[in-house]
Parts: sequence; C-alpha cells; structure tokens
Amino acid sequence: MKIGDTGGVLEYLQQRQLDDSNFFYAIQVDEDDLIANILWVDAQMKVDYSYLGDIICFDTTYRKNKEGRPFALFVGVNHHKQTTVFGAALLYDETTSTFMWLFDTFARAMSGKIPKTILTNQDAAMAKALATEWAKTCHRLCI
Repeated sequence: MKIGDTGGVLEYLQQRQLDDSNFFYAIQVDEDDLIANILWVDAQMKVDYSYLGDIICFDTTYRKNKEGRPFALFVGVNHHKQTTVFGAALLYDETTSTFMWLFDTFARAMSGKIPKTILTNQDAAMAKALATEWAKTCHRLCI
C-alpha cells in the first residue's frame, strides 16, 4: 500500500461498521505491524451465507492490482442460479498460514458455520489450510 492508503482503508471499514453493526471486518498484520490481510463481510452476505452457504466456491485467481496481491472471494449460487458473494478478502500472499487465518476468520464472521463442501483450485497451501481449519468440509477441486 502507498503512504496514506492504510488510513483510508481503515477509515472506510470503520465507517461501514458504524453504519451497519452487522458489518464484519478483520485485519491481520505482519511482524512489522503492517497490514497483510483484510477480510470483510456485510450483513447481506451473512444472511445469504446462512441460507446458501452449504456449498461454496473459493477463488484467489483475480489479481488486478499492480503488486499482484490476490483478491479472494467466497461465493455461492442462489435459488435463481445467480452468483452470491459471501465474503471478500485482500491477501498479501497465498501461503498456508494466510489461508489458515482467512478460513478461521471467515468462520468467525459467520458465527462458526463452515460449509459442507468447498470448491477451490489446485493450490497445495490452500488444501493444507482447509485440512487443518475445516477438516469436516469436503474439499473438491474446480477446474
């Protein structure tokens, strides 16, 4: 992040939480106290996940920013075959420890509910984190 970006992100997330008490965000910092990972979930995402979150797809392949940082989405499909977003995150990297933090934090945001099945790409670090954090979740590869 550029100088000033961190303050802007924190201000935005805090304002969202002030406007909506059901808005959830979490930030993980690195050993230098710099923001490494951010997860956010709004009230509608929580409601949708409570009804539709048994089977989800998790994707980190989108990288629009110039640093190539992963933008991660937890998504599902509603009863009208429309894509439904359950949560979003900006990640520093795609290591097992990052994914472990993300899956644990997402479950906390969703009141402890974990999906029955998750579809992901073939990332070994992600698979290892899922086996640790969501051991009861059926992990399927999505091509």
